[in-house]
Amino acid sequence: MAAADVLKPSEMKPHTLTGHVGFDSLPDQLVNKSVCQGFCFNILCLGETGIGKSTLMDTLFNTHFDSTPSTHDLPGVKLKANTYELQESNVRLKLTVVDSVAFGDQINKEETWKPIVDYIDAQFTAYLHEELMIKRSLFNYHDTRIHTCLYFIAPTGHSLKALDLVTMKKLDSKVNIIPVIAKADTITKAELHKFKAKIMSELMTNGVQIYQFPTDDETVAEINATMNSHIPFAVVGSDDEVKIANKMVKARQYPWGTVQVENENHCDFVKLREMLIRTNMEDLRETTHKRHFELFRRHRLEEMGFSDSESKSNSGYIPVSLSETYELKRQQHLSELQKREEEMRQTFVIRVKEKEAELKEAEKELHARFDALKKQHGEEKKKIDDSKKKLEDEMNAFQQKKATIASQSATLGKKKK
Repeated sequence: MAAADVLKPSEMKPHTLTGHVGFDSLPDQLVNKSVCQGFCFNILCLGETGIGKSTLMDTLFNTHFDSTPSTHDLPGVKLKANTYELQESNVRLKLTVVDSVAFGDQINKEETWKPIVDYIDAQFTAYLHEELMIKRSLFNYHDTRIHTCLYFIAPTGHSLKALDLVTMKKLDSKVNIIPVIAKADTITKAELHKFKAKIMSELMTNGVQIYQFPTDDETVAEINATMNSHIPFAVVGSDDEVKIANKMVKARQYPWGTVQVENENHCDFVKLREMLIRTNMEDLRETTHKRHFELFRRHRLEEMGFSDSESKSNSGYIPVSLSETYELKRQQHLSELQKREEEMRQTFVIRVKEKEAELKEAEKELHARFDALKKQHGEEKKKIDDSKKKLEDEMNAFQQKKATIASQSATLGKKKK
């Protein structure tokens, strides 16, 4: 069908069925297929060492994940990912918990955010690579893209640290950020209320976009709108169970009393669990794909030369289809190869000429040195010949003198006789 033959929604004709057909079972088919395949959910826990990230994850999913206490003397920030297979009723969930190790422990915190951004981009790149393959298998591909970032804020009661603001600003276009105040039982309710207002004010002032629970679905619009006003959530995590009124509950015991994790009068843990897992998990997954990944994908494809529509640029025509893009890239590559080959040829010619000039100069120097040595040799030979002649003359004079003396001695001997 040509593009002009595609029906517009206003041109579609409604029809009334006279009997049951069966396509009303499509939602059930979709649910059954999804349950059979299972789901995946990836959480990034970002916060300072010892702020309670692992404990909160254990409390959220009512289990005990692998965790190793981290020291404060590591040279840089590292991300440690662990994947777990969870099952509740007949629903299987592949959960990946990514923990930030040594975040905020360095003296120089200028690029503390960089390893985190690189990790998120690496997961996007891996998914895009699988998506662009000719033979792809996205239905069973392990999606490692981060669906939400729980940003743990220290319960100072004053304001956000510069590190928190810079990091969240770098991440807000790449991941769904949900700020939480960790160890909220260490500050009073009045201080906590002021601290929440201060945090939201600072985030708004600095243009940090955090995840807002969706209100476009009528079934969850009211509860999500209410919960948006509770952000950031003040949470308390605990693996300990305490008996209260003949019931075992997760809590933290202090000399002055007991803080119940699942008591909404004590902290916002129940609200966080309700919003994160029970109500908006699918929206977090969908937002990650439709917003953050699409933004990354668009930028990466634009770098590769793709465009949504035909247009003109400074370099000329911008292609739309894959074949056109491939051909353009191929021509550009061949052009670059020819250019580099010509540059290499010119460089080779220049170097050959330089080498010839160097050899001629060396030859000239050798000739000059040969002439100098030849002249020096001639002068030295002349000096030796002169010395030899002088010695011969002296020897002749000596022989003559010796003969004269001998003659005189013989004559004198004859006279004495």
